[in-house]
Amino acid sequence: MKFIVSSSELLSHMLSVSKAISGKSTIPILDSFLFDLDTGELTITASDLESTLITKLSIENSEGSGKIALEAKRLLDILKEFPEQPLTFEIDSETLSVNILSENGKFSVVGSPADEYPQAPELSEDTSVKFKLDAKLLDSGINKSVFATANDELRPVMNGIFFSMTKEDITFVASDSHKLVRYKRTDGNADKDSSFILPKKPANLLKGLLVGLVDEVVSIEFDEKNAVFTFLGFKLICRLTEGKYPNYASVIPTENPNKLIINRSDLYNTVKRVSVFSNQASNLIKLHFTANEIIVSAQDIDFSISAHERLVCQYEGDDMEIGFKSVFLSEILQNIGSEEVVFEMSDPSKAGIMLPFESDSENEDVLMLLMPMMINN
Repeated sequence: MKFIVSSSELLSHMLSVSKAISGKSTIPILDSFLFDLDTGELTITASDLESTLITKLSIENSEGSGKIALEAKRLLDILKEFPEQPLTFEIDSETLSVNILSENGKFSVVGSPADEYPQAPELSEDTSVKFKLDAKLLDSGINKSVFATANDELRPVMNGIFFSMTKEDITFVASDSHKLVRYKRTDGNADKDSSFILPKKPANLLKGLLVGLVDEVVSIEFDEKNAVFTFLGFKLICRLTEGKYPNYASVIPTENPNKLIINRSDLYNTVKRVSVFSNQASNLIKLHFTANEIIVSAQDIDFSISAHERLVCQYEGDDMEIGFKSVFLSEILQNIGSEEVVFEMSDPSKAGIMLPFESDSENEDVLMLLMPMMINN
């Protein structure tokens, strides 16, 4: 088996799929790429059993066909050092020896049998659901929600993004019990009501691959156990999180008479500055609302330090003071795209809702929720 390929093109494809390799696998073969050459097309696979990422590139000059597993780290390290040039791969299918020929040299490695590489799971034709989404829409949904996922070994359903599709819309939900994101789009839908929970790792893999894609469509197919995302020469196959996602709608307060409108970046920068003076264990930051201003404050009694800043805002409602964990508040403010942000609250003991003042698209509905912290007077 022999083929000639551009060094930079091969490296680009391998880097894209290499993120699926965990580096902590107890199965040695999963530290390798699976190369599959067939009729002028090279398929490269990387997997950690939970997520499998596949990419394809056309090969103009090739002889024969076959499969071989090649150590990922060594191959990446070699290719990173090459300037752009054609590389020739000569592979002996019997001895699994591989010679990589460059313009000025020869590099020899030994592969592993392809039949040791785990096969990707196949979906059930009887129960699978298929639909398509605009790549930019899927990218927005993942970007707006993945930061709010949990790292909870006892409740794995909270460690992923909940996808809920109807004939009218698609909703992305993520929560770690402290913060919650609900991102709804009316320009995406499926033929029938369905849902699944996408784990955090494949969500981040998709996030990296979808960056900058315009006018591309992602084909999504899933059953009870697995999902397949196919687009632009890539295929991601991943195991879904089993279990029922909590009734997130029940924690979203509906009566919120106190409403604040403020410049998002001003508030974000103030929170970042003032939070330096918060207690390191609690990260508590206080927001005090009055008619035309907000006072952001924090203190650490143990070290006798404190800080506060005033910001001009539009506020309608009762004077109130509410506490939040500064890290969570900063994350939410960082992930709201609008120039101004809207706070809606009922009282200091109930969750605060944060919304963009102006949405990026008329088809999107963004809601972010943050649970308050108790303030010791």
